[in-house]
Amino acid sequence: MGIEYAVNGDVRIAYETFGTAGEPLLLVLGLDYQMVWWPDAFCERLVEAGYHVARYDNRDTGLSTHYPQPPDGSPWRALLGRTRPLYTIADMAADGLAVMDALGWSDAHVLGGTSAIAQAMALLHPKRVRSLTLCMSSPATAGVLQTLRYIKFGIFREFRKLPKATTSEQEIDNLIAIYRAQASPGYPFPEEWVRQAATLSHTRAPRNPRTTQRHLAAGRAVKLPPLSGITAPTLVVAGADDPMLKPSAGRDLATQIPSAQFVEYPGVGHDWPEGIWDDVIARMPR
Repeated sequence: MGIEYAVNGDVRIAYETFGTAGEPLLLVLGLDYQMVWWPDAFCERLVEAGYHVARYDNRDTGLSTHYPQPPDGSPWRALLGRTRPLYTIADMAADGLAVMDALGWSDAHVLGGTSAIAQAMALLHPKRVRSLTLCMSSPATAGVLQTLRYIKFGIFREFRKLPKATTSEQEIDNLIAIYRAQASPGYPFPEEWVRQAATLSHTRAPRNPRTTQRHLAAGRAVKLPPLSGITAPTLVVAGADDPMLKPSAGRDLATQIPSAQFVEYPGVGHDWPEGIWDDVIARMPR
């Protein structure tokens, strides 16, 4: 199936599906990642496991509605709640529900990658979420200081070393370098797929650092209920060698959600290596 669009107010959300039957499963990424960073092969593996899969671009990314450039600011100001949001995490959660509505899904399993949005869906719209799988994530309800304690800041030094891109090829190379810095040290780096995803991502919408700022601001614009209010069966997945988040991020997330299962994979970073796909799929709540 090709690209389709769901509508949430004045926002159009681009999405695509894999499979035609099975249990509905919505894939949700965080910050400024486009849906193409969910590997096609992983989506097909989910179809084989009995899911009807949908992935989508968050607002301000990919083929979905983009917003005008905001005044100068920084992601850190946004994280501290000092940037005026153009939209909120509740709006972004509603975008995902709009995709479900477009597909005729009254509810769905939700798989979130680095995604506070998936947590917001389960907290604000519990009847729409059958189950929740959270990967590479920290508690969306954590305060600023606690969130900062979860972050490994060394990786940002690597990001700052990236050369200023002046051509599309350099932009794509930087996307690959960003992915490589987050990749799993215990698994082969999928160079060919990463280059394909980076090229498609750049072709659809070049990376805009301001999008990260706006998404961080959205997360701080609404006070979410405590994670103890999540009623959906939940699996929390973490990489023991995540270069961006400390192991405590995933463990604390699982501890705060009633009856959540927690699994930590050695050798896994802040990405989604093929070597763990089958095990994660087998563990996902049904």
